[in-house]
Amino acid sequence: MVHNVFAKSISDRWRGMSIASFTLGVFFLFGMAVYKDIDLGFYNDFPEAMRSMMNISEGAGVGSLAYGAIYGLYGSLVLSVMAIIAGAGSFASEERNGSMGLLLGNPKSRNYVLTSKTIALVILLVFSIVVMGIAGRVVPMLLGVEVGGMEVESLMFHLFVNAVFYGMLATAIGGWTGNGGLAIGVSAGVLIVGMLGAGLLPLISGAEDFAKIFPWYYFDGSQPIINGVDWGHVSVLGGASVIFFVVGLIGVNRRDLKAQSVGTTLVDRLRSNPMTQKMVERVAGSARVSHIWVKTASEHQILLIAASYYMFLVGGVLLGPVYTLIDDSLVTLSEQLPETLMALAGGGDMSTPEGFYTVENFGLMAPIIFLMVAVVVGARALAGEESKRTMGLLLANPISRSRIVYEKMFAMVVLTLALGFVTFAGTAVGSLLGGLDMSYGNIAAISLLASLLGLTFGALALALSAATGRVKFAVFGSVGPALVFYLMDSFLPLNDSIAGYAKLSPFYYYSGSNPLANGMHWGHGGLLAGLTIGLVVLAAVLFERRDLRQQG
Repeated sequence: MVHNVFAKSISDRWRGMSIASFTLGVFFLFGMAVYKDIDLGFYNDFPEAMRSMMNISEGAGVGSLAYGAIYGLYGSLVLSVMAIIAGAGSFASEERNGSMGLLLGNPKSRNYVLTSKTIALVILLVFSIVVMGIAGRVVPMLLGVEVGGMEVESLMFHLFVNAVFYGMLATAIGGWTGNGGLAIGVSAGVLIVGMLGAGLLPLISGAEDFAKIFPWYYFDGSQPIINGVDWGHVSVLGGASVIFFVVGLIGVNRRDLKAQSVGTTLVDRLRSNPMTQKMVERVAGSARVSHIWVKTASEHQILLIAASYYMFLVGGVLLGPVYTLIDDSLVTLSEQLPETLMALAGGGDMSTPEGFYTVENFGLMAPIIFLMVAVVVGARALAGEESKRTMGLLLANPISRSRIVYEKMFAMVVLTLALGFVTFAGTAVGSLLGGLDMSYGNIAAISLLASLLGLTFGALALALSAATGRVKFAVFGSVGPALVFYLMDSFLPLNDSIAGYAKLSPFYYYSGSNPLANGMHWGHGGLLAGLTIGLVVLAAVLFERRDLRQQG
């Protein structure tokens, strides 16, 4: 295992990268097939600035829309997140698993380990880009779609450099701190804030130049699918990536490495404080198994804090004042677009505050954040205990397997509802600051539905965790269907003959009733809650019947 760190890193990561790239290729085919049947002639009437903003060159139509929506948005997000996870885990995962001492006990330097893992990440990203690029050329030929003038290879190159940037940022943070959760949280925060900042600021008169402070601008600001490679922008991202890699090397060489994960949870801190010790002992119990949900919730505190920060500040408070600054010409854009096309961003009419919040947050980013929290908790709930070899110790106490499942699920419910409350509070404050006068009841409705959507896929991850005992399988087995269902809900309404099948997607019951504008649809909420309960019961049954693994 330790003789070739590069090969081991490739072996650990290739499945995830392969699934991501092939899935994106398939959805590019699916998306272009749907767009092919839509009359996009109205785009030619848009002002040049608007077409440029949407990455649509005159006469490009279907091809530009497909490349922009599938690769320019979903592709960049997926590859960047995969790179962040790999970069954050370069050293931190070995320290968390307690295998760093074994690895460095061999004649391998810290520089060698980090360099090997970085090269493996770059090779895997190249592989993913090649797969997506092949699909980007083959699919239009299969469908007979004209993509003349599209700089597909340039877009792929920008995608690659962008993903490397975020991977190296996570590597630098993980190298200095040894905290994979912190590295993922900060890097993902830079990714999301940058995407919103680079997308929104050019729409505000006088604020266009401020978009250049965000890394996302140097990925997409030059519109590579239209204008080709911008070597200046690529140099900015590439140079920053090299700097981050060097920073990571310095960090791992200057720091005392952890033999294993030694993070202190919130419960541990409260136990050590004489003022709160008695209260915590009553709630959590002196034995850690007395209230498993408390310990589980505490273990994911960093994830909740990072998600709450985004949903309260970026996706909530800031959007209210930003809406009041947007140029009126942009507001009229949504009035010219077909309602079904706006479904690509989760639906919404940007001429209204509710529609703006839906497009900029609740349509795409909010589901991603809620699913991230719930799926991570669900995947690690049971499989995580097995991989850390703590399940046997837990079951040595007088507790049943089903109780473990239900308490782990209760922790997920607490965390997700807490995030839902933060989402409600941030959006309410944003509405107040912007003078938008949105209904607090409707804000509560969409926040609750977002929580229920997250719990549905979190419960799926819990069931897969119970069935397999493998964290990666639980994560990919729940995130994959989530992506499929999201695209179903986005694309199927674009074709009247298949629009009804969108009701098979849980995302339809999250946003199909436009809750931010119309309020709570209790039937949709009840269906999501029912799916969640059914999957939790299934998880308990599967966990009761499976022979548990003795090691990760």
